[in-house]
Amino acid sequence: MDTGLWFRRFSEAPDGAPRLVCFPHAGGAASWFQPFGRHVAGRAELVAVQYPGRQDRRSEPLVADIRAVADQIAPLLTRDRPLHLFGHSMGAMIAFEVALRVEPDQLFVSGRRAPQIVRDDRVHQLPDEGLIAEVRKLAGTNARVFDDEELVRMVLPAIRADYRAAETYRYRPGPALACPVTALTGDADPKASVDEVGQWRERTTGAFALKVFAGGHFFLSDNRSAVAAVVSGDSPSA
Repeated sequence: MDTGLWFRRFSEAPDGAPRLVCFPHAGGAASWFQPFGRHVAGRAELVAVQYPGRQDRRSEPLVADIRAVADQIAPLLTRDRPLHLFGHSMGAMIAFEVALRVEPDQLFVSGRRAPQIVRDDRVHQLPDEGLIAEVRKLAGTNARVFDDEELVRMVLPAIRADYRAAETYRYRPGPALACPVTALTGDADPKASVDEVGQWRERTTGAFALKVFAGGHFFLSDNRSAVAAVVSGDSPSA
């Protein structure tokens, strides 16, 4: 698969092993998944999505709509090996919308309530100080970033745009997926309860599994090896 603008490859795997396409959270970049590369190397080819408006794509327009991003990514995914999608938080919604377009062999969704559950979240409307406080609370971004005024000015527009896209997204009822779906969550996630994450089971006619880890919204950071063991497997029971 040509990585181009949209993809960054962080691990290799033999022919026949799955390609694990990873979708970052709001404000996140492809590099956030780089540490997972060594955990899945040899078992899956890990390719992370680089959204526009950050890092080497910072001069491009910011993310404005979940479905529009999915429309751009879906045609770029090749099927020369099994295709697995893995999204965290906002990335779970983009991965889901991509899955509706390409029907992958496996979908992993993390840290996000099922799409049919609607909350009237308006974090994207907060002033800069409130938005920064929200991101700090979730501990998904190194807190030291917000001690550097120049870095704050650089990353805050992308964070706000991502939050707007995630919070204004609304699920459109339609046919369920047929592929297996595995939902992962932290047992103390303030953004998505275990029950809300478990309702992803309604979005597929295929097999479903729910994996609960100790931790909050970014439980992945403290459970990389265990999460990698799940998402590099061939089935939701892996």
